[in-house]
Amino acid sequence: MTDHLVQATAADATVRALAAVTTDLVDEACRRHGTWPTASAALGRTLTGALLLGRTFKDLERLTLRFQCEGSIGGITAEASAHGTVRGYVRNPEADVPLNSHSKLDVSGVVGNGMLHVIREAGIDIGLSREPYTASVPIVSGEIGEDLAHYLAVSEQINSAVSLGVFVEPEQGRITAAGGFVVQLMPGAEPRTVDAVERWTAAAPHVTQMIRQGADAAGILQQALGEIPIELLEKRPVEFRCTCSYDRALHIVSCLGREEVQDMLEKDHGAVLTCHFCSAVYTLGEAALEELLSPPPPVLM
Repeated sequence: MTDHLVQATAADATVRALAAVTTDLVDEACRRHGTWPTASAALGRTLTGALLLGRTFKDLERLTLRFQCEGSIGGITAEASAHGTVRGYVRNPEADVPLNSHSKLDVSGVVGNGMLHVIREAGIDIGLSREPYTASVPIVSGEIGEDLAHYLAVSEQINSAVSLGVFVEPEQGRITAAGGFVVQLMPGAEPRTVDAVERWTAAAPHVTQMIRQGADAAGILQQALGEIPIELLEKRPVEFRCTCSYDRALHIVSCLGREEVQDMLEKDHGAVLTCHFCSAVYTLGEAALEELLSPPPPVLM
């Protein structure tokens, strides 16, 4: 099943719902970063959460979730675009702890206490320089989904049910199911609608269980909302995609200044840069550094 995300409404648009299947993109991210099982679950939930949360804001071009953690994982960052792409990383990919009392990966055990920062940016694609909107809330559980629901309730004043899941094969370490859903109660929702949403989302099967049984994103929402009819509005593909490139690596090195570039050339005979977001490695040889140090060609008048 190809990774995808759907948006829907219910109860005369007083309920907003989104769901995503992100198995392949989470598996790619974890493979790139060499994450251990619990770190894989934490990263995968955050990547999925960023994609879902990003679609809840109008005119948003980039959403960044940054967990500053006191646990062994150190920190988690995910950046989603309005085009359905996401990238991210964890500070300590080898963070891992024993299974919790429910025999599940103990994500809260590697996250611990700390702060969740949500950064929303718009106007980037059309060259506008707007101040990003940033909100910060304490991490309440470290389970990622509960922390995003807390952020939405406190900072956006929207009561939401958020469920995120990643299934890691015990022996191979591969991601064989990942996804999530967000169900939000909008202004005007009747009490009976509120009760029904709370009852059905609480009783819904785990997201990874649904995906492993063959459910797509629309199927996840149908199970999450039970007998509440939904109206699908949009379906779009999602993928792991980084914005790094060799040219960006050259630009970063050039910004260090001539003395620093000269020092790299003399001592290391080149430079090696690794992207935090995707672990891609860019090697700049002597010729590339010498070109950066060359004076620009004269401008003919």
